[in-house]
Amino acid sequence: MRRFFMSTAFECLAIFAIVGRPAAARADVLIAVNKSTQSMTVVVNGRERYHWPVSTGVGGGPPSGQYQPERLERTWYSRRYNWSPMPHAIFFHQGYAIHGTYYVSRLGQPASHGCVRLHPSHAAALFALVRGEGMGRTHIVVSNAGRYADGRR
Repeated sequence: MRRFFMSTAFECLAIFAIVGRPAAARADVLIAVNKSTQSMTVVVNGRERYHWPVSTGVGGGPPSGQYQPERLERTWYSRRYNWSPMPHAIFFHQGYAIHGTYYVSRLGQPASHGCVRLHPSHAAALFALVRGEGMGRTHIVVSNAGRYADGRR
């Protein structure tokens, strides 16, 4: 019996060494953008992790709704708006994105052409979170208010 246990234990260790550690559980990420308060709340597995000021569009964009990330771009420049830098961009709907901005003095008030602007360090943290947890597990809710606006369900 002892020989069987030792043999099985060594086999398990060998398999673990070859395959590696079990994958860490992935989290559900909710990015809630509240256009009326010009803020973003990031909720991971039901717990608020971040709350940041943002700048959304002067004309009211992006459109309110529920989205998922479509693509991630660490470095991007807007061809439409004079090659403006869009660091750590998370594109989510018809060219709208959440991205960093160097106009940090405008955060907390509408200032963009329609994207959701963040402080560059906040954009980098959000980008890393979405990339690490996966675009399929990330949900973006844009609203003027309501139960998703502050990140609570």
